[in-house]
Amino acid sequence: MATGENRASASVGLNGAGLQIAIVHARWNTSIVDRLLEGALRGLEAFGAKAVGPVAVPGCFELPMACRVVASSGKVDAVIAIGAVIRGETTHYEIVSEGCASGIQQAQLEVGVPITFGVLTVESTEQAIERSQGPGSHNVGEEAAVAAIEMARLVNDWA
Repeated sequence: MATGENRASASVGLNGAGLQIAIVHARWNTSIVDRLLEGALRGLEAFGAKAVGPVAVPGCFELPMACRVVASSGKVDAVIAIGAVIRGETTHYEIVSEGCASGIQQAQLEVGVPITFGVLTVESTEQAIERSQGPGSHNVGEEAAVAAIEMARLVNDWA
């Protein structure tokens, strides 16, 4: 969903009523993650889905394992992974962001429960702030919530 228009048209008619969607978030980069978490909660509420959690983990590298455990619990229809990896001066950024993304993808495919990617992988704090705005603005957490509802409905309809 590249533009606001695409996001809006994709969510027309979307209904989260009856869905249980967990939020798993990293505690690292708290000022940004809190904004993403607020967006995810706002997105779930807007479409009538019930938020489960949130569940906190130390950082983004731990997100895949926690998401897998929560997704395999049988208690949720989808999971939203929330975090922020901001590039620094070392290769740590590449290791954490790649491990997080591929781990989450692997977990959802193994478990069969959607896990949406509300994890920022950005070059700067300024970029993170731009992608974690308040109501009516760009917030990746909110977008991940809408995607979680859509994917939970798809799985429930087709599985």
